Amino acid sequence: MLLLQRGTILAQWQRANGHDGGIVYALAVSGTNIFAGSGGGGIFLSTNTGTSWTVTDSGLTNTHVVALAVSGPIVFAGTPGGVFLSTNTGTSWTAVNSGLTNTDVSALAVSGPNLFAGTFGGGVFLSTNSGTSWVAIDSGLTDTVVWSLAISGKNLFAGTYGGGVFLSTNSGASWTAVNSTLKYVYALTVSDTNLIAGTLGGAFLSTNSGTSWSAIDSGLTNTSVTSLAVSGMNLFAGTLGGVFLSTNNGKRWTAIDSGLTNIYVYALAVSGMNLFAGTYGGGVFLSTNSGTTWTRIDSGLREGLTDVNVLSLSISGSNLIAGTRSAGIFLSSNNGTRWTATGPGLTDTYIPSLAVSGMNLFAGTSGGVFISTNGGASWTAAGSGLTNTPAYALAVSGPNLFVGTDSGRVFLSSDSGKSWTGRDSGLTRAYVSALSVSGESLFAGTGGSGVFLSTDSGRSWTVTDSGLTNNNVWSLANSGQNLFAGTGGGGVFLSTDRGRSWVAVNSGLTNTYVRAFAVSGTNLFAGTDDGIFLSTNHGTSWTAVNSGMPITYVSAFAVSGTNLFAGSYGNGVWRRALSEMITSVRGSSNQLPSRFSLAQNFPNPFNPSTKIRFEVAASSFVSLKVFDVLGREVATLVTATLMPGDYEAVLPGAHLASGAYFYRLQAGEFIQTKKLVLQK
Repeated sequence: MLLLQRGTILAQWQRANGHDGGIVYALAVSGTNIFAGSGGGGIFLSTNTGTSWTVTDSGLTNTHVVALAVSGPIVFAGTPGGVFLSTNTGTSWTAVNSGLTNTDVSALAVSGPNLFAGTFGGGVFLSTNSGTSWVAIDSGLTDTVVWSLAISGKNLFAGTYGGGVFLSTNSGASWTAVNSTLKYVYALTVSDTNLIAGTLGGAFLSTNSGTSWSAIDSGLTNTSVTSLAVSGMNLFAGTLGGVFLSTNNGKRWTAIDSGLTNIYVYALAVSGMNLFAGTYGGGVFLSTNSGTTWTRIDSGLREGLTDVNVLSLSISGSNLIAGTRSAGIFLSSNNGTRWTATGPGLTDTYIPSLAVSGMNLFAGTSGGVFISTNGGASWTAAGSGLTNTPAYALAVSGPNLFVGTDSGRVFLSSDSGKSWTGRDSGLTRAYVSALSVSGESLFAGTGGSGVFLSTDSGRSWTVTDSGLTNNNVWSLANSGQNLFAGTGGGGVFLSTDRGRSWVAVNSGLTNTYVRAFAVSGTNLFAGTDDGIFLSTNHGTSWTAVNSGMPITYVSAFAVSGTNLFAGSYGNGVWRRALSEMITSVRGSSNQLPSRFSLAQNFPNPFNPSTKIRFEVAASSFVSLKVFDVLGREVATLVTATLMPGDYEAVLPGAHLASGAYFYRLQAGEFIQTKKLVLQK
C-alpha cells in the first residue's frame, strides 16, 4: 500500500511546457511499473526505473493528480475531480465517483477489498468494489479536511488539517480522535508497530496506535514534512528542505541530499533497493543507495515543448503559439497543457518574432519571414524584396505587415508577404529590435540608436529620443496615449507625446533589462532579466509578480482571455491568471487615521473574493502580502509608498485552493498578521 497526500495548489505562475512532470505530487510502484502524478500534467509511467517516461492519461479528465494507490493490477488516481481507475497500466482511465459527494480527493489507501478516499472538506469515503460505488464513513470524524491516510492491520488512520489524527478500528464505521494537538498532518506511515506522522511542525511518533505521541525532530533541519516512506529499518522523510533518513525510528535524522537539485520534496516511494523522490518543479529523482546520492530521472516528463528557450509568443484564435531558439514553432490549443510542433516548410528554426493577421500567421526567423495560412500546418517563405535578415521584429497595421531587420532596415508588405518594399529613409543602421503601431504612427526601437517614428507607413523616419538616456531599445508597447520603451540596462521610459520626449519610470523595478511588455487594460507588465514586474499606474511604480516562477529572463508575453503567458529563456512557457496579479487598492476616507491598523478581511470565510481594509497613519512604504500555511507567498496585494489614509485591497480567490491563509501588513516598523479562510 502506498499513501501520498495532497499538495497545495498555489496562486502563482504555473509551468505551461506541455505535460509538466516537473511538479510531482504522487508516486506509486506496481511491480516494475512506476507511476508519477503531476500537477496539471496528468500521469506518467516508467517501466525502466525512471530512465524514460510516457504520459498515460487517456480518459483522465482532471490532470492534477495528487494521490495514487495500487491494488493488484488496478491503479487508482485521486484528483480534485474525483477518483479514476485504470486496469491496463494506465493506458486508459475511467472515472469511478458514484456516491462520492465530495470529489476533491487528497489521499488514497488500499486494504484488501477496501479502497479509502480522503477528501478536502468531505471527510473519508469507502468503496468495496474498486470504486464502482462509494459511501461516506465520517461518524466521529470532526475534521473533514483529510490530507493523509494510513493502514496498520485493522487500524485505519486519517491525518487532518486542524483536528490532528483520527483512528478507526472498523473500516471507517466510526472514528476517534487520537491526538487533536497535531496540526496539518500531511503524511502518515506505519513501520512495524510504530505510527509516524509528518506535519508542518515536524515529525511525530506513536507506539500505541496514536494514544500518545512524541516529537522526533533531532537533526531534522526542516520541519515541513510532506511525505514519508519506510524500507526495512530505514525511515525516510520528504520535506520542503530535502530528504532525511532515520535508522532508529526517528530518534535521529540525517540529511541525504547529494545530487538532489530540488529540495521541495512532495512524494516518496520505495521499490526494492530504489528510492524515488517527487519534487515541486524539479521532476523525479532516484537513489539506489538509501539516499546517499541522487540522480534526476525525468526524461519524457516534459513533453511537447522540446525547446525551453522561448523567444516569441502570439495568440491566434484559441491557439497559443511559441517561437523558440532552435526548434521552430509550437502550438497549444489548451493553454499550454499540450504542445505540438507546427508543420513542414519552416526551414529556419530560430524564431525571434511572431505576428497574426486574420487567418495568416507570420514568423520572423534568422533567414527571413515565413507565412502559414492554415494555422501552422505548413509554411512558405515570404516573397521577393525582403533583402535583409534576421527578422527581429514584426508588426501588423490593417493590411500592412512590417518587419524590422538586423541591418537597421524596415520592410513593408501589403499583400500578406508576397512582396516587400524597403522603408528606411532616415532610419540609421542600428538593428531594429522592436516595432509598435499606434493609429497612424509606427515606432521602431533600435539597438543603439533609440526610437524612431514614422507617420507615413515607414517611408520616412525621424528620431524621437529626447530624454531617452539609454538607446538600446529592446521592447515597445502602447497603452492609450502612453508609449513605453524597455531598454537594455536603463529600465522603462514613458512618452505621453508620441515619442517627442521621454522620462524614466523605474520605481520598484529592480532589474533594468526589459525585454518584453504586455498590456491588459490599464495594467502594464514588464519582462526583465530578473522576472516579471507589474505597474498599475502607468509605470509610476512597479511590483514584482514572480511567485512560483524561477527567476529567469522573460523574453515574450501574450495575453489570452483571463491568462497572461510568459515565454522565458531556459524555462519554457509559464501561465498565470491575470486576476491573481491585478488587484484593486483604493483610498476610502477623507479623515486621516491616527494609527496604523489592519482589519479582518470581509467576508471571511470567502468565495470568490474578499476585501482587506487597512489604515496608514503616515507616508510609508506599505507591503500587504498573502501566505499559505507553509509560509510561502501566494499573492502580493500592495507594495508601494502610500500617503496617510484608509485603504482597501481586494484578494481574488479563484485560483487559490480552499483552506486557511495569512495576510501580513508591513508599513515602516508596523507589522500585523491576520488569518483568512477561502471556502469553495
